[in-house]
Amino acid sequence: MKTALLPGPARNWACLAAAVLLLGGCALVEGGGPPPRLFTPHPKTTFDSDLPTANWQLVVDPPQAPASIDSVRIAVRKSPLELDYYAGAAWADRVPPMVLTLLVSSFENTGKIVGVGRESASLRGDFALRTDIRNFEVEREGGHAAAHVHIVSKLVQLPERIIVSDNSCDYKEDAASDKLEDIVEAYNSALGRCMRRIVEWTLRTGSKIKPVK
Repeated sequence: MKTALLPGPARNWACLAAAVLLLGGCALVEGGGPPPRLFTPHPKTTFDSDLPTANWQLVVDPPQAPASIDSVRIAVRKSPLELDYYAGAAWADRVPPMVLTLLVSSFENTGKIVGVGRESASLRGDFALRTDIRNFEVEREGGHAAAHVHIVSKLVQLPERIIVSDNSCDYKEDAASDKLEDIVEAYNSALGRCMRRIVEWTLRTGSKIKPVK
C-alpha cells in the first residue's frame, strides 16, 4: 500500500503528530519525532458487468461515525471494551471524509453514472446516499489481526426525502501478518468489498425507481 500525503497546509502534520497514540501506552508522539506514516485505501474499480446505467443523479452525503472512528488514527480493538491506536501511523484523512472520497470515486469507476458527487458540490440529486460507519478498526483475537469494516447505508429519494431502501455491509479480512502494510491491505480489501456492495445496491435500487425510458 502506497503512502499518500494529506492535502492542505502544514497544520496537517502537527494535527496528526498530536493525535496518534502509542499502542498500549498513553504518551503522544512528540512534535520533534518523525512524522507518522500516512496510508489511504483505494477506490473500488471492479463491479458486476450487468449494472444498469443511471439516468438520475446521486448526492453522496458525508458519512456519520462515532468519535472513536472519526479520526486520522488507525484503531485497534484489543478487547470488546478496549480501543487503542497504532503509533507512528495514520490515515491520510479522517475516516469519514476519506470514505466519502473513495465512495464517489468508486461510483465514477463504474462508468454507469455521470451525475454523482458529494453534498458540497451543490448537485441537484434525485437521490441522496447516507452512510453510517459502525466499525472501522483492527480486531485482535486468537493471535491474529483482522480489519473490520461495517457500514449501514440508506438511499433517500429527493426532494421528498423519503428513505426508499437500506443496506448493510459488514466484512472482516484477516491480515497476512502484524506488519502495518498487511494491516492496511486487509483494510483495503474489507472496505473494497463494502464499497462494491454499496455501489451496486445503490445503482440497482435507484434504477428500479427511476428506470431508463
